[in-house]
Amino acid sequence: MSLLDMIGPVMIGPSSSHTAGACRLGLVAHHLLGEQARRATIGLHASFAKTGRGHGTHLALIAGLLGFAPDDPRLPRAFEEAQAAGLAFEFQDVDLGDVHPNTARIVVQGESLEVTVQGSSTGGGVIQVTQVQGLGVNFSASSPTALLRYTDAVGMIARVASTIAADGVNIAALTCTRQTRGGQALLAIELDQALSPEALAFFNHWPDMDWVRLLPKLMDG
Repeated sequence: MSLLDMIGPVMIGPSSSHTAGACRLGLVAHHLLGEQARRATIGLHASFAKTGRGHGTHLALIAGLLGFAPDDPRLPRAFEEAQAAGLAFEFQDVDLGDVHPNTARIVVQGESLEVTVQGSSTGGGVIQVTQVQGLGVNFSASSPTALLRYTDAVGMIARVASTIAADGVNIAALTCTRQTRGGQALLAIELDQALSPEALAFFNHWPDMDWVRLLPKLMDG
């Protein structure tokens, strides 16, 4: 058992699962969008929908979309901060099926891109991201995580892994999902350390690559 398990995360708000975890889910969407968020539609499932407002879940999700960490003193003013930043948002109660009760589906739009993220806050501020752009993933953002969306092709995963190794970075875990053979694929790679800017630029120049994102480590783990 870690110290975090015993005393909980450093955060603003009454509940680690409803506040700190929700904020981190918003942060995942913020980093994946990679540009100024202009509109967000957030679906809240089960416990998030029923008790989230009293626990600060709504504020925390918007704070994360603005790039605020769970301990940011601006979190209680997230709605006002969103208005000042030009971020319009709405919440919906949704049934996402057989998933964790503290689950949210975030659809966020920027100037040129739309990103969909689904994930759960599993307790103690810990999150589990389960979908990005409608494709299955499985990561917690407790280490730097690279996400690459590309057109499925033979040898792509091996090429990506070789490039990461050449950058001197070790892969901790990897998930890959594709729509169909030869269709869109999404690779989520948890890393021991962040990739270099040169490696990210190299990936971005691949002909079959749609987009590349590097999520920073969002919590200890």
